[in-house]
Amino acid sequence: MGILLLILLMTVAGSVGSVAAGGTFLFFKENIRKRIIPYLVSYAAGTLLGAAFLGMIPKALHHLEPIRVFQVLLLGILVFFVLEKIMIWRHCHHEDCKVHRSEGTLILIGDALHNFIDGVIIASAFLVSVPFGFLTALTVISHEIPQEAGDFAILLNSGYSRKKAILYNLLSSATSLIGALLGYFFLKDMMEFIPYIMVLSASSFIYIAIADLVPGLHQYPSLRSGIMQFILILGGIATIALMSHGH
Repeated sequence: MGILLLILLMTVAGSVGSVAAGGTFLFFKENIRKRIIPYLVSYAAGTLLGAAFLGMIPKALHHLEPIRVFQVLLLGILVFFVLEKIMIWRHCHHEDCKVHRSEGTLILIGDALHNFIDGVIIASAFLVSVPFGFLTALTVISHEIPQEAGDFAILLNSGYSRKKAILYNLLSSATSLIGALLGYFFLKDMMEFIPYIMVLSASSFIYIAIADLVPGLHQYPSLRSGIMQFILILGGIATIALMSHGH
């Protein structure tokens, strides 16, 4: 199977699959949804950190000097901080997020941009190797599911119907295909840039995990919740470690 076809299949599976999985939360009662999402977020945070530190950064170090890798990593984190500050990029995983209480449209715009970048990330990973492409795509999917679940809740709270929430989320997810196509056609002839894309991807994963996902988990301060969150974060890291072993 051609690389481009694999990229498109995994991108579609990730975008549509994440919306479908997140959409199941539309049919759960609010109290059940609020109990499940923190556990999904914990696991997602672990997969993001694992993919960044056990997959993307080590691969970039094979092609770039360590000082250059960490310079780009630091720059990427600062860039994502600025983007979040100007409200272009933001992940929110609960309905009563003060920033997004009535910002359904902003969430859709931010998700469209984020999904576009995810498409580029998946394409660049497959251009490195097929196993690494699958690993990266699965990592992207793992953090998209809790994000989509949270976004659905916010859209409903902003006055969207269930039907419109699903339709608009699907449309915003479609930008991942554009990112995947552009990533494939531009990066395949500029392979020297792929290590830099890997580091920037790692910085986005680290930023999402540390700045967006983990702080939300602190809203559940009980000892039992903390233990479960820690176990699931370790579980996410262990999943990536097992999947990336030998690649």
